[in-house]
Amino acid sequence: MTTVVRKAARPRPVWHPLPVADVARLTAEAVTITFAVPPELRAAYAFLPGQHLTVRYAPDVRRSYSICSTPADLDKTGKIRIGVKEVPGGAFSSHGVRALLAGLSATGASVADVPPVADVPGAGVVTAGAVLEVLPPLGTFTTALDPARTRRYGAIVAGSGVTPVLSLIATALATEPASTFTLVYGNRATASVMFADELGALKDRYPARLQILHVLSREPGLSPVLSGRLDRPRLELLLGGLVPRDIEEWFLCGPVGLVETARELLKPDAPTADALAADALTADPPTADAPTAIAPTANLLDTSLPTADAPDTGVRSGPVVHTELFYAGEPPAVVPTGASGATGQVALTFRLDGRESSTTMSRDTRVLDAALAVRAELPYACKGGVCATCRARLTEGEVAMARNYALEPDDVAAGYILTCQSVPLTGSLTVDYDA
Repeated sequence: MTTVVRKAARPRPVWHPLPVADVARLTAEAVTITFAVPPELRAAYAFLPGQHLTVRYAPDVRRSYSICSTPADLDKTGKIRIGVKEVPGGAFSSHGVRALLAGLSATGASVADVPPVADVPGAGVVTAGAVLEVLPPLGTFTTALDPARTRRYGAIVAGSGVTPVLSLIATALATEPASTFTLVYGNRATASVMFADELGALKDRYPARLQILHVLSREPGLSPVLSGRLDRPRLELLLGGLVPRDIEEWFLCGPVGLVETARELLKPDAPTADALAADALTADPPTADAPTAIAPTANLLDTSLPTADAPDTGVRSGPVVHTELFYAGEPPAVVPTGASGATGQVALTFRLDGRESSTTMSRDTRVLDAALAVRAELPYACKGGVCATCRARLTEGEVAMARNYALEPDDVAAGYILTCQSVPLTGSLTVDYDA
């Protein structure tokens, strides 16, 4: 291994210990965790609506959770809040959720169907007063809000996928006085709706500009179209009837099946995540500079439409569609093909914090895993192709990605890869985490 030191093009996000100011129950399966950000770190933790925080619970346990509060909340209170829904067997989510429920149980609150906190080793630590290591906000699931802009926004989400969209809705409607927002939100039942009261409060504040369509799969509603799973037939009915047809910018967040189905319906000509991952990526430079993607009770059957008129901005190729997953499952195996006839070990060079390091790797190893064996401080979180924390720019060589649920087409065109999903197709690779 060799190391060369050069000036970093951009600073790497650094872990900071943040105190937990509050842990509050949302549903039987979900909580919010509020962090207090010291004044000297406010600039580092400034964020855009739709971004996420990465929390490190133990050296090898780190997870990304969407921010549900707004940038205005951070400016006003110095606090930033995430939503955490328990994933069965989840290394962090089970701790946060069950620790809170255990505390509620001690006060006599209902915690039906929740396993005892004693069954989860160390679960009691995620409570108010605890200190967790947290990376500054990351993510491209956002948009450039402008008070002078008028736009129709829409979101299709399920379960905890509403978390980043809550921040987007609140910020967009407060920042752009003439814009509107439509939310299609799928859940099993009323009791599992996260942020029901906050969504209801936003509807009361913006009755003519916010439309909320709750779709419940295990609970009958007043309308048949709002009762059942958010599958393709139901989405087609909603998009063809209750949802405004002229929405210009969409946000999709939920399980992979929902996100991919909704994207196909909204923008059938857009490349899918599988397509973006399947094509071999090379280090050939783009022909031009490519952009870097960077409490009243809720009415669960509100179908009133926003009434603000969106301006005619001319011919469009279709709406802008942003996507994000809250879970992608286990990464599929990658079988490299078309590897230019090369065999044997691959020479890997990578740059981080201005330091250039070199090592060798096998052809069935992910780039991130090979680089971590040399430098443990490399950025990563989900290792599932979802969060983009491990994003780097490929400057030499060719790779194949198993999955890509985080990079926009512009990112891929500019040479960016998810190193947790990439395996080499050529005998040498160079990637730049500072780019």
